[in-house]
Amino acid sequence: QVQLVESGGGLVQPGGSLRLSCVVSRSIFSTLTMAWYRQAPGKQRELVASINSGGGTNYEDSVKGRFAISRDNAKETVFLQMNSLRPEDTAVYSCNAKLYRLNYWGQGTQVTVSP
Repeated sequence: QVQLVESGGGLVQPGGSLRLSCVVSRSIFSTLTMAWYRQAPGKQRELVASINSGGGTNYEDSVKGRFAISRDNAKETVFLQMNSLRPEDTAVYSCNAKLYRLNYWGQGTQVTVSP
C-alpha cells in the first residue's frame, strides 16, 4: 500500500503562513495524482488542491490565490504552501494519492489559525 506521511501543521495567526509536506515512499510517485483535503469539526471533508502527474493544478475557490500546491518527484513529496491564512482555514489537512480508482490517505496534520 502507498504510504503517505504529512507534516508542517501547527498554530498560526491570521495572515500567517504554513507549508505542509507529504512524503510518499513509493517509486511510482511521479505517476500519481496528489491532493490535499481538509476537514473541520462538523463539516464534510473537502478538496483543497490537487496536482496531477503533468503538473496541472486545481484549487478550491476559497483558497485560490492564497494556497499553492507543488510536487518534487525526485523527493517523492507534495507540498501545500498556505499564505494569508484565515480562521476558517482551521482543519485537519490530509494528503491524498490517487492511482486510477485507488485512493490512499495520510494520517492528517492539524492546522489551527487563531489570534
